[in-house]
Amino acid sequence: MKSSIAFLARQTASTVCLAVVILAGCASVSNSPTKVADGVLTGPNGMTLYTFDKDVAGSAKSVCNGPCATNWPPLMATETDGPSGDFTVITRDDGKKQWALKGKPLYFWAKDSKPGDKTGDGFNKLWQVARP
Repeated sequence: MKSSIAFLARQTASTVCLAVVILAGCASVSNSPTKVADGVLTGPNGMTLYTFDKDVAGSAKSVCNGPCATNWPPLMATETDGPSGDFTVITRDDGKKQWALKGKPLYFWAKDSKPGDKTGDGFNKLWQVARP
């Protein structure tokens, strides 16, 4: 009987230890699709991200499609990406997924040529750098 109890105690301890290791590993994984550099959000490539004033926060829609999306490429999400903190995923008119911050879709500016460029900020008084 004592050996059965000892066996169960070891099994339980092993299971708890394994669960702690798995959860600790999950906690260190960031689901954020962006980074922060110089006070603005950047994509995984280090390029500045922008929001479009004509997009309505929380509408789950982007109004920048077609030629607009050529100049302002969306920060794309995968089919398996999901919400994380202030980040959500919206479905674009073409069915593809795009990241949004606080309900506002995120975009790159095609004329930014290197990380740190912010040449789209204030463009047509409608585009703003995205800030955390």
